[in-house]
Formats: sequence, structure tokens, C-alpha cells
Amino acid sequence: MAAVYSREVAGDTLTLGASGWTYKNTFVLVDYETESLWYHLEGESGLRCISGFYADSFLPEFQSFFGRWSNWINDHPDTQSLLAP
Repeated sequence: MAAVYSREVAGDTLTLGASGWTYKNTFVLVDYETESLWYHLEGESGLRCISGFYADSFLPEFQSFFGRWSNWINDHPDTQSLLAP
């Protein structure tokens, strides 16, 4: 299941990507703006900055759904979506 996290911290919007590191079988993310490292610590519902400019800052996790579109639209018929041209 995939988690979705906020990218905003201290009024800045971050671009997150894989750092190439893992810890306890979980990816450590990096923000390209400051090269700070972000990790999901056990017991927290978001990402904690473990190293770098934003050390000890927190990016909360958003509620998300992982499943088939047909199941979602059946349960939420008023959902609207954007289609790419």
C-alpha cells in the first residue's frame, strides 16, 4: 500500500524522491531542494526529517485509498476527475 505525504514545510514546497538508501526495508526519501533526508518513523503518521536543513521537521500523511477505480466510483459516485488530453 502506498502512502501519500504533504510536501509543504515552513512555507516551502518540496520535491521528494528516492535517496537510494533504505532502513528496515523502507525507503529513505530526499528532498531535491535541500538534500534533507526523510523517513517514516515507527509510531508516526508522516515523514520525519532525519538529516539536513529541515532536521526534525514533519510532513503529515494524507488519507489515501489504494484500490480499483471501479470500486472507488461505486462507493463515491459524485467523484470528478481530470482527463489528460
